[in-house]
Amino acid sequence: MQLHSIEVTSADQFENKFREATEVHSSALFVVSSSLATSNQKRLIDLAAKHRLPAIYAQASFAANGGLIAYGPDQSERYRRLAVLIDKILKGIKPSEVPVEQPTKFELVINLKTAKQIGVTIPPNVLARADRVIR
Repeated sequence: MQLHSIEVTSADQFENKFREATEVHSSALFVVSSSLATSNQKRLIDLAAKHRLPAIYAQASFAANGGLIAYGPDQSERYRRLAVLIDKILKGIKPSEVPVEQPTKFELVINLKTAKQIGVTIPPNVLARADRVIR
């Protein structure tokens, strides 16, 4: 397996970068979590489908909106933990005394509609591990 890292700094680069990925014969795509990616979700999902690139995203909302697979921190759990930390601060703990936390709950979401559309078969053992399967 060979990794091709393609940096995108603005939305107007997406089309060319997807073309570049297909020219180097990329067989899959991982989209990192960023404000640029999140604000251009639909466009990224559509380009991945257009170029028939199986893509995995770091946020469940991508799979819910037509992306193939999402694996990343459970956003609901992150917001619950944030509420607990805010409560502690409001009760008087100094923000500098609040420990830094890493996500502990992750979510795997698979979109079978998209899999069928781009001709990808998801193995049954992977489907069995998914927290949510979109049919």
